[in-house]
Amino acid sequence: MSAELQDSTLLCDQSLIDGVWCDARSGLAFDVKNPASSEVLAQVPDMGAVDARTAVEAAAAAFKDWRRRSARERMAILRRWHQQIIDNADDLALLLTLEQGKPLAEARAEVLSGANFVDWFAAEAMRVMGDILPPADNSRREWSTRHPIGVVAAITPWNFPSSMVTRKVAPALAAGCTVVLKPAEDTPLSALALAVLAERAGVPAGVFNVVTASHGAEVGGELTSNPQVRKLSFTGSTAVGKLLMAQCAATVKKVSLELGGNAPFLVFEDADLDEAVRGAIAIKFYNTGQTCICANRIMVHERVYDAFLERLARAVGALTLGEGTGDGVTQGPLINPAAFAKVSSLVEDAVSSGATVVTGGGGDAGLGGTFYPLTVLGDVTPAMKVFNTEIFGPVAPVYRFSDEDEAIRLANDTPYGLAAYAYTRDLGRIFRLNEQLEYGMVGVNTSRFVSETVPFGGVKESGIGREGSVYGIDEFLETRYLCLAGL
Repeated sequence: MSAELQDSTLLCDQSLIDGVWCDARSGLAFDVKNPASSEVLAQVPDMGAVDARTAVEAAAAAFKDWRRRSARERMAILRRWHQQIIDNADDLALLLTLEQGKPLAEARAEVLSGANFVDWFAAEAMRVMGDILPPADNSRREWSTRHPIGVVAAITPWNFPSSMVTRKVAPALAAGCTVVLKPAEDTPLSALALAVLAERAGVPAGVFNVVTASHGAEVGGELTSNPQVRKLSFTGSTAVGKLLMAQCAATVKKVSLELGGNAPFLVFEDADLDEAVRGAIAIKFYNTGQTCICANRIMVHERVYDAFLERLARAVGALTLGEGTGDGVTQGPLINPAAFAKVSSLVEDAVSSGATVVTGGGGDAGLGGTFYPLTVLGDVTPAMKVFNTEIFGPVAPVYRFSDEDEAIRLANDTPYGLAAYAYTRDLGRIFRLNEQLEYGMVGVNTSRFVSETVPFGGVKESGIGREGSVYGIDEFLETRYLCLAGL
C-alpha cells in the first residue's frame, strides 16, 4: 500500500468463518482497489454459496451458546470491542480512506461513529425486558418475553464500510444473535479489520463471521434461502432490497431494509440563508454526495432563489477535491468509473433539458477517472431525470418553488421517503412539515442529525425498520407469550 498501518495485521486477505481465517473453497480471489489511484490494496477470497452455507452453519452452532450468555457478559465483550475500535481508530480510518476514497478526517469520524454504536448497544444488552400482562382471569398468570431471533445475515454497502457494519452487528450480538456478514465487494477491508478487533475483544468463534465475494448474488441467494437464517439486515439500493425481500419470503424471514433516498432540502423565504447554505454543503457533499441521506433535490423559494444559488456556488468553490490522504482535501473520488459515468449522464441530461451550470459541470476534474467536478446546477425542473434519480455524486441541483404547498408536493413526489430537510423560522410551518412530509427523518434548520441515539430509517420504498436508538435492538428480537394456568 502507498500508506502504512501502525498495525499491519488489520489488513486482512482472508475471510472469517467459525473463528478460522480462510480462503474461498474454490480458491478464487478478487482485487480490492483504491478508487483514487486504482492501486491494488489486497486480494480477498471470492466466496460462493458453499462458503456462505458453512458460515451459516457455524453461526447456527454458535448461537446455542451465545444466546445463553448473560446480558452482562455480552455487554462486557461489546465494550471491549468498542475500546479496540477506539484504540485502532487511526488505522481503521486509513484503511477506510484507501478502499473507499473519503478524506481521512471524514473516515475517522465514521470509525468513531461506528464505535459509538457498539458502545450504545453494549448498554442496550442489559435493557432487553418483557412485560407482566394483566391476566384474563385469576386462575392464570401471563407474561411477554423477548428472545434473540437467531442467525442474522447482514449485507453492508461500500459508502460507509465501517459504521454500517457496527450498526448491524452490535445490536445483533447484544440481543444474543449470531451474524454472517457479507460486506460490499468494493470495500471489504474495513469489515475484516473490525472482525479482527472483535476476536481480540473476545467474541467467540462462529458468533461473527465475514464472507467476502466479488458478486453478491450467489452469497446473497444462500443467505436469503437458508432456513437457518432467521433475519436479514440489508443496506443498499432499493432494487436489490426488493429482490432480497422477495427471496426472503420463501422462508418468512424478518427483514430490515435501509434503501435508497431522494432527499428534498427545502429553503423557505424566511430562512437564514447562510445557515441554509452551510447545511446544504454539509449534507449534499457529505462523502462526496455518496450517501442515501444526501440532499438530492435542493428546493428554494423563488424570492430567495438567486441569493441562495450565488452563496451556494461560492461555498462549493471553497471545497477541495483530491485523494483522501492529501492535506486539506474535503472531497474524494467516486467509488468507481461506473459511478462517474452515471453522474455525468445525469448532468448532461439536465443541461440538455435547460439547466444551467453555475459551477463545475461535466468532464474530468484533472485528477483521474473517478473524480467528478463539484457541481451546482440552476434552473432545474422536475421534468429532468435528476429529479427522480438518486445522484450519489457531488452535484447540487437547485429548483424553485413558489409557496409551501408546492414545496411539500414536490418533496413528496417520489417513491422514496428516507430523509428530508427544511430551513425556516416559522414554527407553524415546522409542525405542518413534520405532519405532511412523507419521510422517516426530518431535520429542521440542521442537516446533520444522525447518531447512535436516534432511530435511522425510512418509509415508502426507502425501507423497513430502524437502526440505532432504543428501537434498534428490537429488529433482532422476537416477542413470546407465556401463560401459566391452573393456579
